[in-house]
Amino acid sequence: MDDKSANTDEQLKQQLYRIAPEAFRDGKIDWEKLRATFGEKINSNNERYALNWAGKGAAIASIHEPAVKTLVPTVADSINFGSCNNMFIEGENLEVLKLLRKSHAEKVKMIYIDPPYNTGKGSFIYKDRFHESKKEYLQRTASGNNESGPAQQHVNGSENGHYHSNWLNMIYPRLYLGRDLLKSDGVMLIHIDENEVNNLELVCNEIFGEDNKLGTIIWDKGNPKGDAKSIACQHEYIVVYAKSKNDFVSKNKLKRPKKNAKRILNKAAALYNKLGKTGVPADLKTVVKKYGMPETLLHDYKRKVTLEDINKDFYQWMQSQKTFSGGEKAYNKIDGQGNVYRTVSMAWPNKQKAPDEYFTPLVHPITKKKCPIPARGWRYPENTMKKLLDDNLVIFGPDHKKQPERKYLLTENMYENVPSILLFGGSDDKYLGELGIPFENPKPYELAKELISYFTSTDDIIMDFFAGSGTTAHAVLDLNASSPARLFICVQLPEAIKKKTAEFDHIASLSLARIRKSYQRILEGLPDKEKEEFKAQQGVKVFKLHDGW
Repeated sequence: MDDKSANTDEQLKQQLYRIAPEAFRDGKIDWEKLRATFGEKINSNNERYALNWAGKGAAIASIHEPAVKTLVPTVADSINFGSCNNMFIEGENLEVLKLLRKSHAEKVKMIYIDPPYNTGKGSFIYKDRFHESKKEYLQRTASGNNESGPAQQHVNGSENGHYHSNWLNMIYPRLYLGRDLLKSDGVMLIHIDENEVNNLELVCNEIFGEDNKLGTIIWDKGNPKGDAKSIACQHEYIVVYAKSKNDFVSKNKLKRPKKNAKRILNKAAALYNKLGKTGVPADLKTVVKKYGMPETLLHDYKRKVTLEDINKDFYQWMQSQKTFSGGEKAYNKIDGQGNVYRTVSMAWPNKQKAPDEYFTPLVHPITKKKCPIPARGWRYPENTMKKLLDDNLVIFGPDHKKQPERKYLLTENMYENVPSILLFGGSDDKYLGELGIPFENPKPYELAKELISYFTSTDDIIMDFFAGSGTTAHAVLDLNASSPARLFICVQLPEAIKKKTAEFDHIASLSLARIRKSYQRILEGLPDKEKEEFKAQQGVKVFKLHDGW
């Protein structure tokens, strides 16, 4: 085979991987799985590395069964039906995903879901059946017509030998269909706890391909589980996969604003304003106040505030801020122009020795002697080092014995990488209580806002097909009140709730009520000039899944 043919084969293989990563095992095409991708039955008895469970074949087959229902608009339940593009769909999400697969394929930027956690001791609502009559289907999916009421829960306890399999059979086809809706640079974020996180990652590796994993975020809730019989978990997981990691990385910068950057700059500016003025050192004020000493003692210690005094006070203040990240606390210095900065080594980062031009010595500005050069050379070539010196971005030690460092200004580094650990202990219980929405353990919408802001921007579509209390829709509306407009598509099964009220008899009605009430609250909180613009663009189109037979 010539090189041209080999290259063509490799290109075809890469194209197939982009379309159907689930058909690959250890970098090679799994022909049996490829056949399954087209809806053919596969032989599950072959011995190979794979994730298998009871019912997997039927779960895969369900993906290819045609949708049997339709979406019907409900204008009366909507807000600005004619002018907004947000959607709320009441119905069984597997069926809805099949319908959206036709209209929204490769249009969604972010899928953000919080599926059932399968704790092994509770009820389980999504119990799919792959061959059933019309009557059975309607009874199970609660279409909203007179043939059935809200969908009922099914017990999926750990005493059930297939309780992991049942969960996998539920999640697999929904993730698979969700992937088809994502843009080439789209992402899927999935909340999960310790019970199914390992299985979820294996499933996602199969559907998306291992190479497309962006990582797993640990959500530290700061509150260990009180009913734990082993190690008490105080965290959950947010598993993140891209449809194509290469496309995502090439088109997006996965960064977040440093949360406390403005606060740090404001504090630094207040301290810098004291430079050259007469005052008392802050630490001395603290001692006098702590021990109740007479303030008249301070008058004898007044002196002009120096840059050293300012830096000492600034450093102590920074260290006292418990909510600051390590990256933020590193910016604990103020220079002669009032800039907040940190220092970073300029040593060559690789294990091999740098080229000769990376060994030009730096001369200390006071002693006029050469400073130490890193063993493997500088990080930058001679021309770059000269520019850093000209721009006053090199920090020398008190004498030539200390190796110089690079200065990074906070104002030029207001964004940071999204970390693998997010500390967030907030709750929406109070907010939902004020709205009269009875819902247990909702995701905090402020956390949802943060995550959505990391991965999306103007005009992007965010989808949640386990809408629950409507957190995702609320978060998008709240973001849209102050930043470029995003769109949401939320899907929720009309699942029966434990405590029925006059207003709610299932979760879909509860979710829609939260969206409507949150919309109104956000609108009322806007300045008059912004209200009309928000009203013109925001709202929700409501659809319900109905019988298509």
